[in-house]
Amino acid sequence: MRAAIAVIAGDGIGPEVTVEAVRVLLTVGQRYRHEFVLSEVPFGGVAIDLHGDPLPAETLAACREADAILLGAIGGPKWSSPQARVRPESGLLRLRKELGLYANLRPVSVHPALRGVSTLRPEVVEGVDLLFVRELTGGIYFGAKSRDAARASDLCEYSAAEIERIVRVAARIARTRRRRLLSIDKSNVLETSRLWREVCERVMRAEFPDVQLEHMLVDSAAMNLLRRPREIDVAVTENMFGDILTDEASMLCGSLGLLPSASLGEGKRGLYEPIHGSAPDIAGQGIANPYGAILSVALLLRHSLQLAAEARAVELAVHRAIGDGVRTPDIAAPGHRPATTRAAGDAVIAALGGAG
Repeated sequence: MRAAIAVIAGDGIGPEVTVEAVRVLLTVGQRYRHEFVLSEVPFGGVAIDLHGDPLPAETLAACREADAILLGAIGGPKWSSPQARVRPESGLLRLRKELGLYANLRPVSVHPALRGVSTLRPEVVEGVDLLFVRELTGGIYFGAKSRDAARASDLCEYSAAEIERIVRVAARIARTRRRRLLSIDKSNVLETSRLWREVCERVMRAEFPDVQLEHMLVDSAAMNLLRRPREIDVAVTENMFGDILTDEASMLCGSLGLLPSASLGEGKRGLYEPIHGSAPDIAGQGIANPYGAILSVALLLRHSLQLAAEARAVELAVHRAIGDGVRTPDIAAPGHRPATTRAAGDAVIAALGGAG
């Protein structure tokens, strides 16, 4: 296979974790005889510094032409002032909208060796294997906004069509797992959530009667995510709720640095990134956790390139590296010397059978 991959390192620790993800991707290409053509393009804060725009025209064009996009992380204090004219996050929202990437998949599973890393009791997190499907191009993040010295407003808006398509994505995935779908809303207060619940029920009743549907208010979902996480199979929710809940879910496995994500639309092209931020406080120290970025490569191989065996090989290689004790400081066992970002990448490549 020959595939074009747009690589966006971004800001903070983004370049550090992306380097390791790319090394793993190229190792997969060598081992399985695929040709991955990489193009590196500026995005986020670094693009603001270079071009005054977090999403320059050439970056958007490269992403449109690519079969998949691999992203590190964006943002940082340099660009986060409330008075900033333009911020890195606005580029990410635009990129999702321009490419029609409305479905964000965030799998959460707990490695047996990391049960003690979570702040929750090991018996609570043991066996957790859930998937969040977050609507990505609607809701309050994309609604009309206004602000003056005395008042600010953000409009949350959803159409029935937007809800239908994300529910279908989640239900199709649930069919391949335990056939259980949890829909999360705030229908006791919000009209958007009342529409969400009504549309969800209609779609599931008409198209997915074989999938068990449960509704839960977002505050109850936040509690149950920590109380009974094993009961969740696939969860679908709107943009802001999904953003918050998936960061909470990362604590089940102990670190934001472990979790990947895939942002998908109607075609095969997708945007793949770890869910962690740019972590400017540790940037340049060589201690960032690259496993989330590497697992994002696995999602890229599976969803955009339809290379299921290769994706599984990457996942197993990460599993082996963690099991062998190669852990960056965020997941290091007490009394053990933490691994560097590079060492974690080396361990995955060695597990794949490649050269470090």
